[in-house]
Amino acid sequence: MHLKEENLRNQSSLTYFLLLGYSEVHQLQLLFFIIFLVYYLVAVGANLLIISAVATDHHLHNPMHFFLMNLAIQDVGQILVIVPKSMVDSLMEIRHISYFGCVTQMFFFIFFMGSDFLLLTVMAYDRYVAICNPLQYEMLMSKQACLQMIATVWVSGFLYGAMHTGGTFAAPFCSNNVNQFFCELPQLLKLACSDFYLVEAGFILFSVVLAGGCFIFILVTYVHIFTAVLKIPSMQGRKKAFSTCLPHLSIVFIFVFTGCSAQIKPPSKSPSYFDLALTILYSMTPPLINPIIYSLRNKEIKNAISNILGLRYSSH
Repeated sequence: MHLKEENLRNQSSLTYFLLLGYSEVHQLQLLFFIIFLVYYLVAVGANLLIISAVATDHHLHNPMHFFLMNLAIQDVGQILVIVPKSMVDSLMEIRHISYFGCVTQMFFFIFFMGSDFLLLTVMAYDRYVAICNPLQYEMLMSKQACLQMIATVWVSGFLYGAMHTGGTFAAPFCSNNVNQFFCELPQLLKLACSDFYLVEAGFILFSVVLAGGCFIFILVTYVHIFTAVLKIPSMQGRKKAFSTCLPHLSIVFIFVFTGCSAQIKPPSKSPSYFDLALTILYSMTPPLINPIIYSLRNKEIKNAISNILGLRYSSH
C-alpha cells in the first residue's frame, strides 16, 4: 500500500520519459542515423512530389488522385511525428522526451495512423464504384461527396487519437522507461500502475473491432471488384485493373496484420529487437511504399512529376 502511494507521488512529478536506445555502441548509433536520414529524405520527398503533382496538374483533379494526395499528406505527417526525433536521438545519443512531448507524439501518431487506414477504406470504395458502377461514379463520387468523406476521415482520426491519448495518460505511471524508440501506446500501457489502464484496454479492443470491420469491408469490396474485372473482355483491361487492386490489398494486409499484432501482443518486460522490428515495419513501411504503389505506378502521376522536375517522361 505504501509502495503504491509512493508510485503515485512519483507519477505526479513525472516530467519526462526515457526512450529505448538502438544500441550502446556509438558507431551503430551513427549507422541508425544514416538509415533514418535516407528513409526520411526518400519517403518525405516522394510524398511531397505526389502532393505537388496532384495540386498543380488539373488533369489529376479527380476523386482517385484527390484521395492519393490526402494519403500522401497523412504519410508525411506520420513520418514527421517520429523520424526527426529518432534521428536526433541517434546522432546526439539522447534518450529522453518530455511528458508533453510524449503526449503530443502519441496523439499525432495515432491520429495519422487511424486516418490512414480510414482513407484506405474510402479508396477501396472509390475503386468499387469506378469499376462496378461506372455509370453512377460522377454522382456517387461528386466533389461534395469526396469533401465530406475526407472531412469524416480527418475528424474521425482526430477523435481516435484523442480517445487513445486521453485513455492512456489518465492513468498514473510507475516508471518512465519506454521500451520503444518513440512513445508507443502498448509500451506506455505497460508502465501504468493502476487499474485505470483497463479503460484504455477497452479502447484498444474497440479499435481492433473497428479495424476488423473496415478490413472486412475492403475484402468484400474487392471480391465484387475482382468479379467485375474478370468479366472484362479485354486482357489489357483486366491486367490494368488488377495492377491497381492487388498492390492496394497488399498494403492493407501489411497495415492490418503488423499494426494489430503490435498493438495486441503483450509488451515484453525487457527491450526486444522483435518489438522494435515490428514497430518499424508497421509505422515506417506504409509511408514509404504508398507513393510507389499508388502513385509512381500511375502514368498520369509520372507525367505530372516529370513536369515538376523538368524531365521528359515516356510511357514506354
